Amino acid sequence: MLKPTIVIITGLSGSGKTVALRALEDIGFFCVDNLPVTLINLFVGRLAKKGDIAKIGIGIDIREQAFLSGSDSALRSLREKYKTEIIFLDAEKGALIRRFKETRRPHPLSVSGKSDLEKSINREKEMLMPLRKEADRIIDTSSYTPHQLRQLIISLYSGAAKGRAMSLTLMSFGYKFGVPQNIDLLFDVRFIPNPHFIPELKELSGLDKPVQKFIFGKLQTKEFMKKLKGLLDFLIPLYMKEGKTYLTIGIGCTGGRHRSPAIAERIASLIKRHPVDINIVHREL
Repeated sequence: MLKPTIVIITGLSGSGKTVALRALEDIGFFCVDNLPVTLINLFVGRLAKKGDIAKIGIGIDIREQAFLSGSDSALRSLREKYKTEIIFLDAEKGALIRRFKETRRPHPLSVSGKSDLEKSINREKEMLMPLRKEADRIIDTSSYTPHQLRQLIISLYSGAAKGRAMSLTLMSFGYKFGVPQNIDLLFDVRFIPNPHFIPELKELSGLDKPVQKFIFGKLQTKEFMKKLKGLLDFLIPLYMKEGKTYLTIGIGCTGGRHRSPAIAERIASLIKRHPVDINIVHREL
């Protein structure tokens, strides 16, 4: 009988749990949201007996407060029986406040919608701290749009859904907007001359050929790409051998518009020979 892989999506209210769960559903996961803790093992067990469901996504949030008191035993039981991964979605307080105000929805811990929003967020963070510590992966969604978060989740799990050995995500970003919290390898390409200061290139991006020609025409870029390809050709097979199911590589420049997107695209073309699913996320574009 096929044992399913379980992905639990949890985290702070307003951090994007619904978006993440729907992304899993879009790539073939059987998903259920806000499942009571007392039913999780029973639910998974019955699906497992059917034998035709390999991937299950479960959404858990503060609305099911009973989960907090029984989470330790429930998660321990799941991990003993199935391959289980917990994704905790986090976000900065300012980002959460902005999202709640934009949607005009009350926080789940507010009393009739009258409680102070910041106080509710602080309380929820305290309540979820034990679950956060149990997480296999913590994703800070502060700087992500719903589309970017969806793209990230799909990039992390599309390979697993297809039965591939590893899903590899290349993420370009700008340091001035913050370093992504969910990357495994980080490369800073700010040593490359910045196209931003070239008038005819400033309004373009690293996806445009004139910008790419400028960047890859530099000797330091050519030498960097040669060394980076050698490093990745060495590392990727080792990660796969160790059973790693996903790898996220961050490439950062100042604004995330020119150099890092161009480098990310070039890396993708250089490592295609490896049997991995390659996904590219340009956070700032």
